[in-house]
Amino acid sequence: MTTTPVRHGRWSEAITALNTRWHRLALYGFLFVVVAHWAEHIAQAIQIYALGWPVPQARGVLGLPFPWLVSSGWMHYGYAVVMLFGLVVLRHGFHGRSGRWWRIAMWIQVWHHFEHLLLLLQALTGSNILGKPAPTSIIQLLIPRVELHLVYNAIVFVPMVVAMVLHMRPKPAERALMSCSCALATAR
Repeated sequence: MTTTPVRHGRWSEAITALNTRWHRLALYGFLFVVVAHWAEHIAQAIQIYALGWPVPQARGVLGLPFPWLVSSGWMHYGYAVVMLFGLVVLRHGFHGRSGRWWRIAMWIQVWHHFEHLLLLLQALTGSNILGKPAPTSIIQLLIPRVELHLVYNAIVFVPMVVAMVLHMRPKPAERALMSCSCALATAR
């Protein structure tokens, strides 16, 4: 009996490549995007807490020349999608302890994405939760938005970085499962 070989499309091939021969480069590119987003939030926090700007005028770096990015919700929603996409696609390269930490970051980002989708829908429809004057996320009912963004980014970033460190320093059993060159060389 012969079996028909499974045909992999370009999408499947791209995901495989991102988790094998391009995994290290993909992780560094992804980390660059994450750190750039952090820089936006840190700039906004500096504008508010160090420079004393009112919250509506403190729009980070990109929000100053392009205020519609901040007020429309598209910039943060776009980032939430990119972040979720990266965490989902690159998860296949992680194994053992690093895989566990990467999945923790991914599931937190699933919730973070949901909150940004909720904000975007409110901005697009003009109908805000509980009649609030501005789009409001669920957790924002408890924590102000600027601080909430810092918290969300931290609770996704920390397990992501733990996963990357463990991925670069795998135990022998984890190294045996790896199909990428991310592991640092071990001393002989």
